[in-house]
Amino acid sequence: MTAVEAVEKLQAGDVTPLELIDASEQRIRETEDAVNALPIQCFDRARDHAKSLMKKARHSDDEPSLHGLPIAIKDLTPVEGVRFTLGSPIFADQVAAHSDIMVKRLEERGGIVVAKANTPEFGAGAQTFNEVLGTTTNPFDVSKTPGGSSGGSAAALAAGQVWLAQGSDLGGSLRIPASFTGVVGLRPSPGRVAHGPSTLPFGVGSVEGPMGRTVADVALMLDMMVGEHIADPISLPRPDYSYLDKVKAPRKFGKVAYSPNLGQCPIDGEVAAICAKAAEAFKDYATSVEEDCFDLSDGDNIFQTLRAAQFAAAHAPKLKEHRSLLKPDVIWNIEAGLALTANDIGLAQRQQGALYAAVAEFFGTYDLLISPTVMVPPFNHEIRSLSEVEGVKFDNYVAWLAMTYLLTNTSCPVISVPCGMTQSGLPVGLQIMAPAHREDLVLQAAALFEADHEYSRLVPIDPVLK
Repeated sequence: MTAVEAVEKLQAGDVTPLELIDASEQRIRETEDAVNALPIQCFDRARDHAKSLMKKARHSDDEPSLHGLPIAIKDLTPVEGVRFTLGSPIFADQVAAHSDIMVKRLEERGGIVVAKANTPEFGAGAQTFNEVLGTTTNPFDVSKTPGGSSGGSAAALAAGQVWLAQGSDLGGSLRIPASFTGVVGLRPSPGRVAHGPSTLPFGVGSVEGPMGRTVADVALMLDMMVGEHIADPISLPRPDYSYLDKVKAPRKFGKVAYSPNLGQCPIDGEVAAICAKAAEAFKDYATSVEEDCFDLSDGDNIFQTLRAAQFAAAHAPKLKEHRSLLKPDVIWNIEAGLALTANDIGLAQRQQGALYAAVAEFFGTYDLLISPTVMVPPFNHEIRSLSEVEGVKFDNYVAWLAMTYLLTNTSCPVISVPCGMTQSGLPVGLQIMAPAHREDLVLQAAALFEADHEYSRLVPIDPVLK
């Protein structure tokens, strides 16, 4: 069952939340040793929540609800009464005293949290491993990584452990694992999904978003997540339409731009060929598809500077108090942020402003931008990060994420949808970007592509041992 189908059955009374919790728990038992996607489980709490939900009057048909659907929450987000490690030895035994407002909203709308999904320490990096909960593997081939930092959420979906999972995205942490595991991940516009309370409530780099096995499932989850909240000062009002309804009403697009490398990135040959073929398919959904892109030549400096500043703001006290417990990549990022000058940050902000002006002009011509999600297919999970792609060498652990983080700089919504398989049977994703605050457009475009291609039907799967 898709999440949409499961919710329909719950609403009709054909199944109960407790029955779906049992099914989720059984599937986790069958697959978790192989994938280590949901190492923190909270089934007693979930069943208590389900029983409480079942005692209440059923939600009215016009009130959005998941009606008791089991979901997973990434272990960077607190869930009251549940272990909350952030993937760090510093917080290995921490139990959350409260839930994030995003979690509260999902639970109020009928979502039932059954587990926390694995993540790298503080979400740093796109390979999901940490010293507390271990390494998460890719269900398509457990010798490979599911990507990160929402790798636990993606692997749980691909292995059929839950119907929906929450992730977060700064440099590509929703989109990369979606690409690597053959699922769908949406990075919404900043403010679309309220979260917090946060120590950095005005930041627009990191966002929360939905992940699912189909585009409609992701639209359903987004419907349950959106809406402004006083604790999040940049949160946006709930739109006057349903994203799921939009997905069910496909539309024809105008001109669509395709960029094979965003003008900046090396791309694995097989990934390039798969995504180019997928881009051709968009000629059926648009008046034309043209190879074009706005100028992203300042993108590396924008992202690396603002990300380093964010790391320093969020984690500098930990460096002073717990340096020996931090992984080297986190230390490097914090120190890089502390070394920045006001001029460095000011330049990056001006560059980002110029970039957004170019993006706004670009979307005066095109409805969408499409491109490969990741430079490469999934790689061995023992590799901490890639140091080279197609002969281009990288000098830091996040440089290989450029296909996603260059678009993070725009603050526009971007979705990754499965678009093909390598000869060795590994998933490849295509990312679709629309103007700011137009999540409906990326969902509609992804749904059109999905309807004509079989890739979303390849999950859930049994983990493949190679």
